[in-house]
Amino acid sequence: MKILVTGGAGFVGSACLRYLVRQGADPIAYDNLSLGHRAAVPADRLVVGDIQDTPRLVALMRERRFDAVMHFAAATYVGESVTNPDHHYRNNIAGTLSLLTAMREAGIERMLFSSTCATYGLNPKMPMSEESEQVPCSPYARTKLAVEWMIRDFAEAYGLGFTLLRYFNAAGADADGSHGEDHEPETHLIPLVLRVAAGDMKSLAVFGTDYPTTDGTCIRDYVHTEDLASAHWLAIQATTPTTREVFNIGTGNGNSVMEVITACEKVTGRKVPLVISPRRPGDAPALVADPKKLKSRLGWKPRFPEIEQVVETAWRWHQAHPQGYADRPAKRTVAAR
Repeated sequence: MKILVTGGAGFVGSACLRYLVRQGADPIAYDNLSLGHRAAVPADRLVVGDIQDTPRLVALMRERRFDAVMHFAAATYVGESVTNPDHHYRNNIAGTLSLLTAMREAGIERMLFSSTCATYGLNPKMPMSEESEQVPCSPYARTKLAVEWMIRDFAEAYGLGFTLLRYFNAAGADADGSHGEDHEPETHLIPLVLRVAAGDMKSLAVFGTDYPTTDGTCIRDYVHTEDLASAHWLAIQATTPTTREVFNIGTGNGNSVMEVITACEKVTGRKVPLVISPRRPGDAPALVADPKKLKSRLGWKPRFPEIEQVVETAWRWHQAHPQGYADRPAKRTVAAR
């Protein structure tokens, strides 16, 4: 199967691309490298380009004759989406419109979209099923929901088979330590904790210890990138030109901030100094997936269901690549938290 992977040099996109190669598929990453990493993708599988360049996309699609598209390319920083919504709406909505237009012109009829549990907003019902009410509470989340609507509308009007994959907290690294998470700025909990454990940061800020949870800190569902990738592979095989499907991707196991910190301390054997800080606006007390539909319909089963397993792979990557992919100058200048 020939698959175009937009945003294929990013954290989740590149993990999926590498998994697809191992399954015998023929994927090509399309990425402008503004956030992705050239080293995360085999050189012969990377095409550098912008998703808003519709003619370039059409030419590539016609040349390679792709069977399907996996769409990961997006701006993803929640805080930045509040201060600079133009960037997120331009990248996420205008970019997807460009992609869908190119797919129509090139005759590609199957698509997977990388959506997010953030479209559910501050939903009090846990675990969250695919039928949970969608009330996004940030410009980032609203752009993701708007893209879901756009894809549905294109499917009805032009004949497009799609699967929407709403995933929870992507985490971890390739089991052999060769590839992993490398963002700048880094906002994800596990790599931040590991930076403190490694001595790259003095302390970790814990935002809120008075939530209605077992230890007062937020609970999230951490799903390993390989498990995300396996779900994408199962989903793309099940997607036909008439498919209209939605799946949550999560383990169904929630871990609090303090539980993640404890797991990181156990794996690294190092104490992590903490700074207790006030709650951040918009942080839900708990976000945990109900993965029953994904498991029953597609036979998905996570290989890394426990948080310590996820942390072990992330720590292996951090030890082997303390500077990450080291492809951006001064990218590791991080203020103490």
